[in-house]
Amino acid sequence: MLAHAHQLLRGTPEGSTTYVYGELREPGAILDAAARTLDFSRPAAVMLFGILHFFSDAEDPRGVVGQLAAPLAPGSYLALSHLAGDVEAEALAETFRRLNAAMAESVTLRGRDEVAGLFGGLELVEPGVVQLPQWRPEAGTAAAGPLPMWCGVARKAG
Repeated sequence: MLAHAHQLLRGTPEGSTTYVYGELREPGAILDAAARTLDFSRPAAVMLFGILHFFSDAEDPRGVVGQLAAPLAPGSYLALSHLAGDVEAEALAETFRRLNAAMAESVTLRGRDEVAGLFGGLELVEPGVVQLPQWRPEAGTAAAGPLPMWCGVARKAG
């Protein structure tokens, strides 16, 4: 896997690839580094999987997402996942209360509406913000039980 990833970072005739190492709480620096590879006049995608629940409300995760989406061209997408505060709420809250006391990073659980709010003014793609197993499941697969994680994809309109 590492050899394959290394090869991808060299680029291909179709385009180049790079890895940006940065602190998400400093989106400007990430965007500056990404601008060396990306053409922000063309659609791109930002994927924030399993990261925003490490942001407290005071750290303004919606503002961070907004800063990352601001330079994107129309037709760009934002995808994110976030631990749920309103699915299996009591058990999850107790688990993370204990973990937060022991970890250097703390986790902020958010409800569906709060997660939907992280998309700001972007247009949610169907089926909207749903539990992870409900995001476009394959036909004929058994319905999964509740999973305490919300996910969604949104598009920047033109």
